This record gives sequence, structure tokens and C-alpha cells, in this order.
Amino acid sequence: MKGPLVVGVDGSDGSLTALDWAVEEATRRRLPLRIVYASLWERYEGALPSFTTERPAEEVAAQHIIASSKQRAQQLSADLQVSAVTVADEAATALVEESREASAVVCGSSGRGRVKERLLGSVSLAVAGRAHCPVVVTRGEQSNIRGMGHRVVVGVGEADEGATAVRFALREAEARGCELVAVRAWRSPQHPTDSLGALDSGARTYGDQAVGVLDEVLEATTPEHPTVPVRRASVEGPAHRVLLGPSSEADLLVVGATRREGQFGLQLGRVSHTALHQAACPVAVVPHR
Repeated sequence: MKGPLVVGVDGSDGSLTALDWAVEEATRRRLPLRIVYASLWERYEGALPSFTTERPAEEVAAQHIIASSKQRAQQLSADLQVSAVTVADEAATALVEESREASAVVCGSSGRGRVKERLLGSVSLAVAGRAHCPVVVTRGEQSNIRGMGHRVVVGVGEADEGATAVRFALREAEARGCELVAVRAWRSPQHPTDSLGALDSGARTYGDQAVGVLDEVLEATTPEHPTVPVRRASVEGPAHRVLLGPSSEADLLVVGATRREGQFGLQLGRVSHTALHQAACPVAVVPHR
């Protein structure tokens, strides 16, 4: 049985965008939707005896956020199976724990308070760096968030790791009925003492190697989704920059992230980090172990 699609909410505009995106995604993939609101108040103050008949403001706020979020989801998709819970924990920790049984976790690009001024909220960054399943951060332009590009872009890493992200991207493209653009970045080391002809030959070698990686990964994954049209792009330049261009016309940018068992802390490389902060569309970080 497939795990639910989990979305974190906190009442902010960013979380409402994430919720709306998650409703469409869950409907498209025929997954149940689980709405999660995390509150440390539930763990500490909520466990203490009350000396007044008035309901604490934090309790009222939590119940309002979770109830209104569930109602919004059901109004957007009447047939969608929706559950909503309040978890007594810090938001990032709660969503990482939810990721153990989820098909994917969806977060907004910013939250409430001072963090709203930043490009990416600390909760979204922490979840993307620690989750056990793919994490989608709903960022970028409204046209991209609404899926008007009809295109999924995936950054193809090394052959032994790139297939995980590509498989996720193929599933997304198939569910959306759109094309997949598979991008492999490459760079040629500069050797000032070489002649121009030698540099051209060396560049061609690195370019050919990139094409070879694309071919190997796609040959192993595309037969599972034969109806998805796939376009390949081998582009010279640093990967964390190369992917930003295609993201401007995409509904989703998919990047891989290696998780190292037993290692604590955030595990985001430069490519994932740059995409989460600067991409023009929602970003999916797909862990590979």
C-alpha cells in the first residue's frame, strides 16, 4: 500500500500554497492526503493542568489551522481522502518522522515570522536535508506552481545514483501527462598550455561522457514509463547553475540527494541547496541511499 502524501501547514501563505499543491498532487497520484500541524505547545503547556475555563490561544489557533486546512483540501477535491492531525513536536522533526511512512512530504518555501523574509524557511530546508522520502518545496512563480509549463526537469547525477531521481521524475511526468527534460551538466578542466585544438578535443570528451551517463540512466529507467516523452540535454557548466535555466519553464525540478546512513545533520549538496533557494518552480529533493 502506498503511503500518504504529507503536507505541513502552519497558517502562513506559504503553507497554503503547499496545501493547494499537495491536494492536486494527491488527487493526480490517487494518494490519501495527510495534513500535519506541529506545535511544541501541545507537548509542554498542553500537558499542564488548566486553572481557567478559557481555552488557551495556542490551542484555539492549532484547532483553527488544522480544521480550516482540512476543509480547504476537501473543497478543492471532494473525492480526496483527507486526514489532519496536530503533532506535539517541533515542525521539522515532526515532518521528518512523518517521512518514514509517506510517499512524499510537501512544504512551503517560507513560514511565519522573521523567516518569511528569507528565500527558504528553516523548516523546509531541514526537512529536505533529513527526510526519508522525497520532499517537495513549493517555491517559484505562480505559473510554475500551477503547472502551466507542462514539463518536468530532472538533474541527472552519476549513473549509480541518478536513477532514483529520474524514476521519481518519470512518475511525475506520467501523472501530469507532460514531457521530461533530463539534464546532465559537465565541465572541462582548463589547461592554459594546451592548444585551442586540444581544448576542443578535451571538451568533446567530457561532453561525450555526459551523454553516455544520460544514455545509461535513461535506458535503465524509461522503459518503466514508455508513454512519457523524454528530451535529453547535455550542458556545459556547473550543475547548480545549469539547472536554474530549465526550471524557469518547468512545473517541477527534481534533484537527487545522497543520504549517508548514521550521519546526522543536513545532507544537502550544492545542487540541491541552490535549487531550493533559487529555482523558478517547485523543487523535489529525492534521497538516495
